[in-house]
Amino acid sequence: MFPRPRRFILALLAPAVAAAIPLGGCRDSRHHDAPADGTITIIVGGIDKVIYLPAKLSEQLGYFADEGLKVRLLSEQGGSTAEISLISGDAQGVVGFYDHTIDLQTKGKCIQSVVQMANIPGEVEVVSTKMANIIKGPADFRGKKLGYTSPGSSTDFLTQYLAIQHGISSADYTGVKAGAGSTFIAAIDQGSIDAGMTTDPTVAQLLRAGKAKVLVDMRTEEGTRAALGGSYPSSSLYMNCDYVARYGNTVQKLANALVKSLRYIADHSAADIASKMPKDFAAGNPALYIEAIHDSKTMFNRDGRMPPDGAQDVLEVLGRCSANVRGKKESIDLSKTYTTEFVDQAARALAK
Repeated sequence: MFPRPRRFILALLAPAVAAAIPLGGCRDSRHHDAPADGTITIIVGGIDKVIYLPAKLSEQLGYFADEGLKVRLLSEQGGSTAEISLISGDAQGVVGFYDHTIDLQTKGKCIQSVVQMANIPGEVEVVSTKMANIIKGPADFRGKKLGYTSPGSSTDFLTQYLAIQHGISSADYTGVKAGAGSTFIAAIDQGSIDAGMTTDPTVAQLLRAGKAKVLVDMRTEEGTRAALGGSYPSSSLYMNCDYVARYGNTVQKLANALVKSLRYIADHSAADIASKMPKDFAAGNPALYIEAIHDSKTMFNRDGRMPPDGAQDVLEVLGRCSANVRGKKESIDLSKTYTTEFVDQAARALAK
């Protein structure tokens, strides 16, 4: 055989070289930063709620700035509204409940939790003091007016699940959009709801004022397992999968800051934590705010990792309570809804 011309050999090699380039490009993109002149907008599902404390605490402690990030935290009381901002590109991340990543997968959206901050909901079902002798547990929900943040919210799903376990469907009670904070308190005051699901500091305010009593307490692991029969990973930073894949360096920096905050929460008293937060979060009652943090702080984990079986526990609830997930549970790929890659790297960096 005659020796091949050099140009012919290069022509044979070209397709293989071209095929290899995109693969290398994808790998490298995991280490890219978001544009340096851009501000990262993160929607928080109620910035003054204790369940989302790590987000504002990271800002207050300067952890975002330490990572070279410009982060803008915006408050939005409804998780379903926050996810719209994420999908539309108006925000780069949401600090909200993990369950939205599963719900959105049924709509063809890939959303991923990159920091799982809490293994339990931190939610409390409270009952109006006026109705406390009538509603003594979820078994008494039938025919009652039950408040939650908004339809399709995590509080809606959890309310349904508490009822279902006692043979009560969502058609057997009246669900009321009660919001959070002052609107929830007003709903209790006005009798618009008989009971409802909310978080601290609203819980602490209602109890201190004698307006409500605790019916179901999911601020502890023990209380959550008693109520739900398992865990329910909740507060997380979730982002579009394509953003996570494209701007891995930026996501890593966000994870670094939030994991530092989680460790700060674990290692400090409620009073110490409260002293770092904006004064207006205490709503004029610093002692009550400290109490609220104290009662809820054990909901947070220390490492930002998804707990074993945690994602499956959430799927079990949504499979029964979410209209989007019901009937599609077997088609959900949980591996696409969260990653521990970034928090694991943050832990390694902190251990050095």
